[in-house]
Amino acid sequence: MKRIAKVLCMSIALAGMGTSLLQAQDRKGVSVEHLGTNNTLIRINEHSKYLLLPIQDNGEEATVNIVANGKQERSFSARLAKTRVDYTVPLDLTPYKGKEVVLNIISSQSRATVREAQQDACWRNFVLADTFNTANREKFRPAFHHTPLYGWMNDPNGMVYKDGVWHLCYQWNPYGSKWQNMTWGHSTSTDLIHWQHHNPVLLPDGLGAIFSGSSAIDHNNSAGFGNDAIVALYTSAGASQMQSLAYSTDGGYSFTTYPGNPIVTLETEARDPNMFWNEQTKQWNMVLAHALEKEMLFFTSPDLKNWTLQSRFGKGIGAQDGVWECPDLFELPVSGTDEKKWVLLCNINPGGPFGGSATQYFIGDFDGKKFTADTDANGNIATKWMDYGKDHYASVSWSDAPNGRRTTIAWMSNWQYAAEVPTLQYRSANTLPRDMGVFKDTDGQYYLSSTPSPELDALRGKLAHDQRKLAIGTKENSIALPSSNDGICEIVMDIDARKNQKVYITLSNKVKEKVVMTYDVDGETLSFDRTQSGIINFSQDFASVTVAPTHTHDGKLSLRIFIDRSSIEIFEKDGRLAMTNLVFPNSPYSVISFKCDGGKAKINNLKVYSINENSK
Repeated sequence: MKRIAKVLCMSIALAGMGTSLLQAQDRKGVSVEHLGTNNTLIRINEHSKYLLLPIQDNGEEATVNIVANGKQERSFSARLAKTRVDYTVPLDLTPYKGKEVVLNIISSQSRATVREAQQDACWRNFVLADTFNTANREKFRPAFHHTPLYGWMNDPNGMVYKDGVWHLCYQWNPYGSKWQNMTWGHSTSTDLIHWQHHNPVLLPDGLGAIFSGSSAIDHNNSAGFGNDAIVALYTSAGASQMQSLAYSTDGGYSFTTYPGNPIVTLETEARDPNMFWNEQTKQWNMVLAHALEKEMLFFTSPDLKNWTLQSRFGKGIGAQDGVWECPDLFELPVSGTDEKKWVLLCNINPGGPFGGSATQYFIGDFDGKKFTADTDANGNIATKWMDYGKDHYASVSWSDAPNGRRTTIAWMSNWQYAAEVPTLQYRSANTLPRDMGVFKDTDGQYYLSSTPSPELDALRGKLAHDQRKLAIGTKENSIALPSSNDGICEIVMDIDARKNQKVYITLSNKVKEKVVMTYDVDGETLSFDRTQSGIINFSQDFASVTVAPTHTHDGKLSLRIFIDRSSIEIFEKDGRLAMTNLVFPNSPYSVISFKCDGGKAKINNLKVYSINENSK
C-alpha cells in the first residue's frame, strides 16, 4: 500500500449507475461463470493491479479462493453484494502477475436456481483497476485520531518504537468494514499525530488468522535473527489458538514467519501474547491471556522461542463477567516517591463498568515469574478501570519507547456496537496516545494515571477563547466553539466548586443535540451523558451515562477535553481521570455551556484551542 494510490473513484461512482454501463466496465478483463447456486468462478483476463470487490455491509459471507496457474494461493471471506453495492475493496493482483488467475467463490447465499444466483449485484460489479481511491468519504472520520484507510480495525498490535519511529500494527480486515480475515495492518508515525500507512506485515497463513500480539527489539540477538531484530509474537487462530513468532530485519516494515511455528500450544484457549526483556532477571517474560479461564499466564524464555510456564494470576479476581484478553505488564515509578510498582493491564469483554468491553488493571509486584496484586485495608484486591468511558478497549503499550516512557493506545470502540456505528468506508479509530504513571491516593491505594502524550500539544492551533475567570450560577453561561474543521478542538479548564454541589458542562449544537458532563463535588465523580448526543439508534447499548471517580478531594478539578468529529476524550490534568466516549452528532457541537445547581462556582483559565486537520 504505502497509502494505496488515491485515484479511481470509478467503482464508487459506477455503483450508483445503471446496469448497462456497469456491465460494459466489469466485462472488460473479467469473466463470470456460474457453476451452481452457490459456486461461481471469476476469471481475470487482463493484467491490472487491483480487482475491486463489491461489498454489501450486511451481506452474508462468501469464501474467495485465489487460484493462480491452477494452484490455490490463499483464501479469505468477503460479504459480496447481493442487492446493492455499499463500497468496494481492493484485491491486490500484483503477486500473481504473469499467471492465470481465477477466483473460486463459494457463496453461503444459496439460491433455488442458477438463474436466481446470477442476479446478485456483485457479479455485475467486479472491476479491474490500477489504482484504488482512499480519499475520505466519511462524515465522522476523525481528524486527529489514527484510522485505517478503509476496512475494519480493532485491537492495536505489535507496537514498538525504533529509530525515531512509532510502529503501530492493528487487527485489520482488508476486505470489509466488519470483523473478519484478521491481518496485522501497519502504520508509522514520528510524532504520534501524523500517520503513514504501509503494507500489512502479517497475513493469515496455514495456522490460521493473525490475532493480537506484541513486538520487541531483540537487542542482544537472543533469538538468533540478528542484533536489534524486531521479534513479534502473535496468536495463530485456526481450529485452535496457538502462539507464533515472526521477525523483522528491516526495522519493522516486513516480517518473516518463523518456520518452527507454533512456539506455544496449550490444550485450552489462550491468546494475545505480550512479551518484554526483563533486565532484572536477564530473560524474556511473556504474559498470555487464558481467555475463558479468566486468568493470565506468565512464561519465561532465554530466546523468545522456547517458553516455560511459571505462574498464573486472576482466578476469581477482579472483573470476571467476560473473557480476559490483551494483557500488558510493565513497571512504573510512583509519582513523588522513589518507589516503583508493576502494572498488569487486563482487557475484558463483556463485563466493563458500563457494559461491553473495557480495560481493567492491577497494581502490585512481579519477581520475574509471579505477579502479586496489592490488597486494600480489608485484604481485598479492588477492581480498577483504566478509562471510565464506554469506548476504550484492548489498551497496550509501545515497547522500547524513548526516555523510559510507557505510552499506550487503545481501540476506540466497544464490542457491543462496533460493527454497527454509522460509517461504511472504515470502522473504528484508535484513542489518543497516553503516557502512563502511578500515584498513591488518600485511601492508601495505588492507581494508574493516563495523561495525553506530550506530542499532542502540537495539535493546538489558534487560541479561539481565553478567559481567566468565569463565574457560573444557576443560569447557563455559554461560549461559542470554533467552527472550522467541524468544530474539532481542545478545551482546557480549572473548575473551582468548593462551595457548590454539582457543576454541569454541556456541549450542544444547532439541532439541539447535546452531551452533558456533570462534576459531582460531594460524590467526587465526573459523569458523561450521551443519551441526546446525536445518532444513537444504531444500537440499544449506545445511549449511556458513564461515571468516573475524580481522585480529587478539594472541590477543584482541572480538565483537558479533546473533541473530534466522532469522539470526546476527557483527562484530569495529572491523568487521575480518563474517559473516552464516541459521539455521532448530526451537526458539530458549536457551544459549551456552564451552570451549577446552587450557590456559585468558578471556571478558571478557560482556553479553547482550534485544531488543524493535518494529522490523520
